[in-house]
This record gives sequence, structure tokens and C-alpha cells, in this order.
Amino acid sequence: MSQIFFKEIEYIKAQVLKLGTLVEENLYRAVSSVENNSLELASEAIKKDDEIDTLETELEEEILKLLALHQPLATDLRYLIVVHKVNDELERIGDLAVNIAERSLSLLQTSPTAMPFDFGNMSQRVCEMLKKSLDALIHLDRNSAIDIFSLDDEVDKIHANMFKLVKQGIIGNIENMDALFHYLSISKHLERIADHAESIAEDILYLIDGEIVRHKRASARKG
Repeated sequence: MSQIFFKEIEYIKAQVLKLGTLVEENLYRAVSSVENNSLELASEAIKKDDEIDTLETELEEEILKLLALHQPLATDLRYLIVVHKVNDELERIGDLAVNIAERSLSLLQTSPTAMPFDFGNMSQRVCEMLKKSLDALIHLDRNSAIDIFSLDDEVDKIHANMFKLVKQGIIGNIENMDALFHYLSISKHLERIADHAESIAEDILYLIDGEIVRHKRASARKG
């Protein structure tokens, strides 16, 4: 491949790192807005989504242009395919962070209600999953990618327990119903972010090993 191609690959690597950093920072804003009942942080997270969407679109165009012009093979092709998928996953995580920020704003309109679940632990696990997925992509680190799967199991357990806790919270405290449903929605958004981070991990393992693990993991969970 030409020097131009390799320069463009390096540019794409830099851009996906930039996108990942923006998404990670915005997720922290959204989570912090919930923890601190912060109108300012929630509003900032919502505004930042435009920047994330713009970068995601530009990165997609760069990847497609590189595929069309250079028609890469083997490792280079696999890398571009994976980055294209990661780009999409990051954009979806960005959207879910905005959803959390919007729920945070909605909570400010309700009566103060204690969180019915371990939000701090769940959000910490989800943020850790996103960070590990980005580290795994940058360093092609198999161990970081594999660590994400056990973290996802923890997040799933917390979210599964959330439904029971919300039901218990509503009984005898109907005035808290709106706030509790907002918390339930936040839990669901965090669970979905964890799923997207897991998908990134699976894509990175494909990049490293050339083997698709998604269906194997799904079969293992069913078993």
C-alpha cells in the first residue's frame, strides 16, 4: 500500500480515538448529572451530542472513501471494517448518554426520591467497560477486551434486580412513581451502553484473532 494510504489509516486511528474520548467524557457528564442533580451537566451533555454526531459522520465518510479508493486487503481491510463498526457503536453510546442526561433533567422536575438501585456501582462498571473497550482498540489488548464480558454480566444482574426494586418502591409510595420510572429508564440506558461496549470488545477480538466470537458468546449464555 502507498504512503498516502498509511497516512490516512493513521488519521482514522486518531479520529476514532478522538470520538471515543468525546463519548467517554459525555457519558461521565451524563452520569454525574444524575449523581449530583446537576442541570448544568445534563444540559452540557445534551449539547455535546452534536459534536459527537458530526465527528461520527466524518469518520464514516473517511472510512468508506478509503475502502473505495484503495480496496485494502487482509489486516488493513479487517481493521477498517472493525473501526467502521466501532464508530457506529460509539455513536449509539453517545445517544444513550444523552438519554440519561434527559432523564436527569426530568428527575429535577419530580419530588426528591432515593435511588432504588446501586447507581454508583452500575455506572462505574459501565464507564469502566467503555474505557477498557477504547484501551483494547488502541493497544489491541486482548485481555482488556475479555475483561469487558465479566463486567457486562455484573451490569446485567444489577439491571435485572432493578425491576423488583422499582416495584417495591412504588408499593405504598405512589407519589414516587414518576421518579422511579426515570431511574428504571436510566438503568436500562446504562445496560444498553454496556451491551455496546461488549460489542466493541467482540469486534476487537475479531480484529486480533480473525475469528467472530459474537455467536459463540450468545450460545454460551443460552447454555
